[in-house]
Amino acid sequence: MRKLLSAMTALAFGAGLLAAPAIAQDKGTIGIAMPTKSSARWISDGNSMVEQFEAAGYSADLQYAEDDIPNQLAQIENMITKEVDALVIAAIDGTTLSNALANAAALGIPVIAYDRLIRDSPDVNYYATFDNFKVGVQQANSLVQGLEERYPDAEAWNVELFGGSPDDNNAYFFYDGAMSVLQPLIDDGKINIVSGQMGMDTVGTLRWDGAVAQARMDNLLSAHYTDTQLHGVLSPYDGLSIGILSSLKGVGYGSGDQQMPIVTGQDAEVPSVKSILAGEQYSTVFKDTRELARVTVGMVNALLEGGEPEINDTKTYDNGVKVVPSYLLEPVSVDASNWEEILIGSGYYTMDQIK
Repeated sequence: MRKLLSAMTALAFGAGLLAAPAIAQDKGTIGIAMPTKSSARWISDGNSMVEQFEAAGYSADLQYAEDDIPNQLAQIENMITKEVDALVIAAIDGTTLSNALANAAALGIPVIAYDRLIRDSPDVNYYATFDNFKVGVQQANSLVQGLEERYPDAEAWNVELFGGSPDDNNAYFFYDGAMSVLQPLIDDGKINIVSGQMGMDTVGTLRWDGAVAQARMDNLLSAHYTDTQLHGVLSPYDGLSIGILSSLKGVGYGSGDQQMPIVTGQDAEVPSVKSILAGEQYSTVFKDTRELARVTVGMVNALLEGGEPEINDTKTYDNGVKVVPSYLLEPVSVDASNWEEILIGSGYYTMDQIK
């Protein structure tokens, strides 16, 4: 009804005026709730969506909550009060939005979960993300590849595990994907988790906080590695990797005859790409946020125009109430051998940003 009234108003007041076509192109307002600006990745996501929604004829209300759950909830509630035409939400905590989304549903406002599954709500229409289990598989495969390259003569590799934020559903997919590769090697004795710390309830890193990861790495090194060499660290995100590397460098790894352990990552953030080129971080996983924005804009556009959004997965993402129909994009593992082809060649970064 809002759209009909807007269209009638535009026709009534814009007939014969040069400005009328511009008014007619305004297809509505999309509320975009992002978690934080502390990660370059989320800034890129927000910018890509605003650009692509505006190109598709929509206005965008982009809000960042700086990892404050009540703040994000208030932002979303405010968007609902303004009766935006659709909501795109990358949730800080995927379990806290049920009441707000029920209000959105009552007003006919569709909801797209963006790269983080919103749990425990029937009012999530679609989910746009990457194949998060595959992200974990790629991280673990890269870790093993690096261990084979750097420590070919080790009878067993000493490795520590880090997980993402326990309130982010993706963190479990990353961890489970990685463990599908690593657990057989642990069982065979080829990988040794010296600390014994395993499982997301133990290795999770709340809010994906690099300082928390650095502090935990400090503790692991002092408790278990004073006389033992660490060979590798499974890190699920570049922001954690940078903290982990700071801890490792603090005790001498990467200098003298102490080789830097193999450290993985995710999101291909500029500091980590530079770290890869410096021979510190070993790898990352590239997730092209431009493509994720494109899929999300397509979903919203289809919903608002009465069509069917494109999806390619109807089984994986059960949010506790329903299986949310999803579109999964392909992640790409990046290391020193292919970073230029993947990151520069795709136009995601320029060489000046990296060097």
